[in-house]
Amino acid sequence: MSILVTRPSPSGEQLVSRLRALGQVAWHFPLIEFSPGRELPALTDALVALREGDLLFALSQHAVTFAHARLQQAGRLWPTAPRYFAIGRTTALALHTASGIDVRYPTDREISEVLLQLPELQTIAGKRALILRGNGGRELLGETLTRRGADVTFLECYQRCAKHYDGAQEAMRWQARGVNTLVVTSGEMLQQLWTLVPLWYRENWLLRCRLLVVSERLANLAREMGWNDIRIADNADNDALLRALQ
Repeated sequence: MSILVTRPSPSGEQLVSRLRALGQVAWHFPLIEFSPGRELPALTDALVALREGDLLFALSQHAVTFAHARLQQAGRLWPTAPRYFAIGRTTALALHTASGIDVRYPTDREISEVLLQLPELQTIAGKRALILRGNGGRELLGETLTRRGADVTFLECYQRCAKHYDGAQEAMRWQARGVNTLVVTSGEMLQQLWTLVPLWYRENWLLRCRLLVVSERLANLAREMGWNDIRIADNADNDALLRALQ
């Protein structure tokens, strides 16, 4: 098995390093990179506005990383008044490390539906909810919190930007290296990979690879694109991906 990991740095590099340590053949091919979000300058004021019992959500490690850097730059600390939530364990750990505050997160799957089942999010009418995220995503979370009576604000802490490659050259390289397993962790990256690879390589290599994804929704998207050999990891973090790849 030769594995191509498309998730961005640093998670992608860390996964490849762990796979190689286990004797697997693995390569890193990041499809996106990150830059500061357009709404990051508004972060400090948005945090100051949160009162006792309000809700603060982090939807990825990258949201935490960019937000924390902004606060440090401004000489500010994370507020202690709101209750803190994260989409999953890895993001929760990053937020706790940055803020020193306890963070609630779903212990099952890292998806909005499971996060919204937390008991603390059932009675939230009149509360403010600040959601730290990238450019787009997790609309269901905002819609559901709004329906439950919360005053929801999204704040774009970072932007995902597509990395540019010569698709034919890259496809030739990965096919020559015997890559037969692909790790893709978002629909955006799956679409990008499919579009990047020219038709001949798509039909004779890409769609014949085993595909490891992180949700049923992503698996359905992959089937529509033409993949048949699809496996779903039980979560989106590197531990879960590693278990699935072994």
